Amino acid sequence: MAMATTFQPFLTRNFGEPLALDVRWCLERGAYEGARKALAMPPKAVIEEVKLSGLRGRGGAGFPCGMKWSFVPQDTGKPVYVVCNADESEPGTFKDRALIDRDPHQLLAGIIIACWAVQAHTAFIYIRGEMVHGHAVLEKAVADAERAGVLGDTVLGAAFPLRVLLMRGAGAYICGEETGLLTSLEGNRGYPRLKPPFPAVVGAFGCPTVVNNVETLGNLPHIMVNGARWHASMGTEKSPGAKVFSLSGHVKRPGNYEVPLGTPLMDLLDGPGGGVGGTGRLKAVIPGGSSAPILTAEDCKTAKLDYESIAQHGSMLGSGAVIVLDDSVCMVDAIWNLMRFYHHESGGQCTPCREGTGWVEKTVARIEHGRGRMRDLDVLLETCDNMQGKTICVLADAAAMPLRSYLKKFRAEFEAHITQGKCPFG
Repeated sequence: MAMATTFQPFLTRNFGEPLALDVRWCLERGAYEGARKALAMPPKAVIEEVKLSGLRGRGGAGFPCGMKWSFVPQDTGKPVYVVCNADESEPGTFKDRALIDRDPHQLLAGIIIACWAVQAHTAFIYIRGEMVHGHAVLEKAVADAERAGVLGDTVLGAAFPLRVLLMRGAGAYICGEETGLLTSLEGNRGYPRLKPPFPAVVGAFGCPTVVNNVETLGNLPHIMVNGARWHASMGTEKSPGAKVFSLSGHVKRPGNYEVPLGTPLMDLLDGPGGGVGGTGRLKAVIPGGSSAPILTAEDCKTAKLDYESIAQHGSMLGSGAVIVLDDSVCMVDAIWNLMRFYHHESGGQCTPCREGTGWVEKTVARIEHGRGRMRDLDVLLETCDNMQGKTICVLADAAAMPLRSYLKKFRAEFEAHITQGKCPFG
């Protein structure tokens, strides 16, 4: 579907409004009305409403939010936790940071709704360590909410105690993966865990746990106020709602833009983005953060910003980080840059990832500097096969998938580096 002219942004509606950091201003303008409505409903009814809305997780995987909640058992005798994943680490992604910095009470309202739905009395916000300003904003927002009776022994006048605790990470990409985040939250090294058991059953401190990211939770107050059908009326049948896309790279107006899912990719680039910057000639787009397979300029003509369309084009919507590359970009240099990142960020837990990311980084570096051999291209693909799907978490996949796509769609550039003994792009 084309970008609707009647669409009114709701997740980002308070961007540019400094008073959105004031709990009294937020209360006066109904920021917590969705939470009030949820608290007046049976928890199971809240879960069903979110299921009916079709809300899918906005952190990358796109798993149905209400379904995830329904997996949480209530008869274990253990406490239930809600964990907000604010460890935004995917290169090119900066929308959760903005949602925290500019509208923290939207997030807190979403946390209240999630906690009531799964009957959790403690929530954690695990925020990336580099988000110093965001951490300070959330500290103040939580303290103000407690003083205003929004959080604490009662929540908005309801007999439902809820504490929201903040924890800063240490800048590890691996802790953006939910089980790696949970082991870090527990005070251990951020190693991901094998699944099953899934966090909904055995999560933080061995207890049932829901992990949702910032943008997912931010949708909840609006769904509760406007209804599930309102949310489902936007976007596409399988990808309902709207999403905030972080647009960067060779684009004239980079930034965060909220559009309905299903919006044509080129509508985002040419509309809010102002068109391709740099040389003005589009070469490729990374549609969902650095781990997403790349799209060629030809792919972009028909790609739409929803989970199914991007998958049909051989990539994934991921975190919604849209990185635009003009025709001055050397694709070998670009993928080398990404491989350096994944090698550096590998947790080192699994051999295929620990060793494989290092091998591909060194091999691509050799090709970029004119010392490659034709057989290196087949070795790279073989290494991708030995990495993808062979590890506990998907960091190895996050390196292998884009590398495989660059080799497939821009192989001629790799071959030119080898035959010419140098980078043709200088």
